[in-house]
Amino acid sequence: MAELDRPVSFRAGTGESVAALVDVLDVQAAWPGVRRLRAWGREVLGPGPGERAVDVGAGTGEETQAMAAAVGPSGTAIGVEPNPGLREVAAGRAAAAGSAARFVDGLAYALPFDDASVDVLRCERVFQHLDEPDRAAAEIARVLRPGGRALVADTDWATMIIHPGAPDTVETIRRFWLGRFPNPLSGRRLGGQLTAAGLAVADAGSQAIIQDATAAEDMLTLLGTVDGLLTAEAREDLFADLRAAARRGDFHFSVTMFALLAHKPGET
Repeated sequence: MAELDRPVSFRAGTGESVAALVDVLDVQAAWPGVRRLRAWGREVLGPGPGERAVDVGAGTGEETQAMAAAVGPSGTAIGVEPNPGLREVAAGRAAAAGSAARFVDGLAYALPFDDASVDVLRCERVFQHLDEPDRAAAEIARVLRPGGRALVADTDWATMIIHPGAPDTVETIRRFWLGRFPNPLSGRRLGGQLTAAGLAVADAGSQAIIQDATAAEDMLTLLGTVDGLLTAEAREDLFADLRAAARRGDFHFSVTMFALLAHKPGET
C-alpha cells in the first residue's frame, strides 16, 4: 500500500523517511484484520498460472510476491509503486526471497500498461489518498482485459471507534482523522466508482482493523502534537481515560476496511 497521487512528502524523502514508512507498512501488514482481508482477497481474485498480474500501490511488495507465486514462471507479476525508496526495498525483498515479482514506477491515474493488457489487478489502501479516485477506477478498467478481475480494498475512516472518551472529544478526534485524507470515505464509495468505470462488482468483504492497547499511547502521542484540536482539559481527561482503560483491558480502537471484487465484462 502506498499513495499514488503525486506529490506526497515521503516519496522523495530521505532514507530515514523511507525506513520509517517501511516500518509502518510492515507493522500494518502484520495486523490480523489486514492479514485476513488479504487472504480473502487472494482467494476470490484467484490469479492463476500464466496470467499477467498487477499490484497497484505495491509498497514493500509482499502481495506482489504472492501474485508472482500464483501466476508461476509462465506468468508475470508487476508491482506499481511511485516511491523509489519503496521500490528498492520491494525489489530487494523479492530478490532475497527468490521471487520473480518486479516493480515499476507509475501512478494510479496513469498506469504504465496498454489497454486490455492485464488479467488480474489488486489495489489496497490507495484510493483514500486520491483527490480524483474516479480517475483511478477508470484506469483500472482501461488496463483490464475483458473478463479480467480486480480486487480493490480501502478504509472507511468514518467507521472509526474510540473507547472510552467523552462523546464530544471522541467526535472531535473522528473529524480530525477524516480530515487527514483526501478521500476518507473511500471504503463505502468503491462500489459506485468501479461500477461507473464499467466494471461489474461480483463480491465484497470487510474486516475491522482492531488495535491493541499499545495504540492508546500512539494515539496520545499524535494528538499531543496537534495544537488547538482539544482544550487542555479535554486532552488531559482523554489521556487519563485511555491510559486507565488500557490498564484494565477496556481500550478499543478500530476502523473498517472494505474490499470489492470486480470484473470487466466481455469474453475471457
